[in-house]
Amino acid sequence: MYELLIGLHVIDNEGYQKYREGMMPILARMGGGFRYDFTIDETLRSEADHPINRLFAIYFPDVTTRAAFFSDPEYQEVRNKYFEPAVKGSTVIATYER
Repeated sequence: MYELLIGLHVIDNEGYQKYREGMMPILARMGGGFRYDFTIDETLRSEADHPINRLFAIYFPDVTTRAAFFSDPEYQEVRNKYFEPAVKGSTVIATYER
């Protein structure tokens, strides 16, 4: 299993929720999902160039599936419509295999 730990700066919670609702069926179809998902009130230390108020671990069966997911045209449509206006910053904190 291939996993990413990601920190976001969400500026529109409602728009971000619509993004999640739209991308979840695509993620599930590819064998992926979320192991952890947090909203963050305070960040004590960060190397990101943006605030982080959302942190999650997303997984895929393997790195090839990760690439296929993020380049999928249906996913790209959902991302452009909902994620882009709702998220001001995104940082991949870690990638690893479990």
